[in-house]
Amino acid sequence: MTSRRTILKTAVVAAGFAVAGLSAAVAEELNTLKEKGVIRIAMSGAYPPFNFVNDQNEVVGFDPAVGTEIAKRMGLEAEIVTTAWDGIIGGLLANKYDAIVGSMTITDERDEVVDFVGPYYSDKRAIFTQPGSDIKSLADLEGKKVGLTLGETHEDWARAKGYDINTYKGLPELLLELENGRVDAIVNDSIAAILAMTAKEQEFAMFDDPDTKPFGAGIAIREGSPELAAEMQKALDSMMEDGTYVALAEKWIGADIR
Repeated sequence: MTSRRTILKTAVVAAGFAVAGLSAAVAEELNTLKEKGVIRIAMSGAYPPFNFVNDQNEVVGFDPAVGTEIAKRMGLEAEIVTTAWDGIIGGLLANKYDAIVGSMTITDERDEVVDFVGPYYSDKRAIFTQPGSDIKSLADLEGKKVGLTLGETHEDWARAKGYDINTYKGLPELLLELENGRVDAIVNDSIAAILAMTAKEQEFAMFDDPDTKPFGAGIAIREGSPELAAEMQKALDSMMEDGTYVALAEKWIGADIR
């Protein structure tokens, strides 16, 4: 099986960055952004309530709200970009946008090819089934069809477990597949799935993955820009200190999720 680490390193090569050229290109990235006055922020747009497209075709949710506030505190305008999750790091490395604020779990493999600011919230892995399902534990997933979002860390986890999986573009598709019985269970970050199913009045049962610790979601930027990372972290810290972060979390999530 090809590891996620190999895929991420391949993405660097595919993006066309030579090591020396990359260092030179991003050394002055903060200054470049300040000159342009705009920072392009990417997310999938398919992960409600963290990021999604509303009826007015606007990308809204906790992630764009956090990204926009950070940009504001840096004296920048935020341009929100949506893209497929499984190629989102490759797009960052190819300079299609400047940061990913899309509920990306911080992992050692990802940290090898991007730098992270944050984390800006924490969550844990959970398994969701229909009410009355005979799936009550990880052992019960053997021989069952498991749905996951393509490119998420949960996909690697499920493949390592040897589960029979189907992959999808985002959380809305996962919920629909579970509701229609095309998968027996889905694996997702707990907060987003619980809120999304509650909002659409979809009944569910769930249990946590007992072997995985809670994880942090971070803001990904290209490697080699410590000034940019420091200014973004400063903006995030100030949001958390002055109550802005809690206000945004209460609005979109209903709780402080630090």
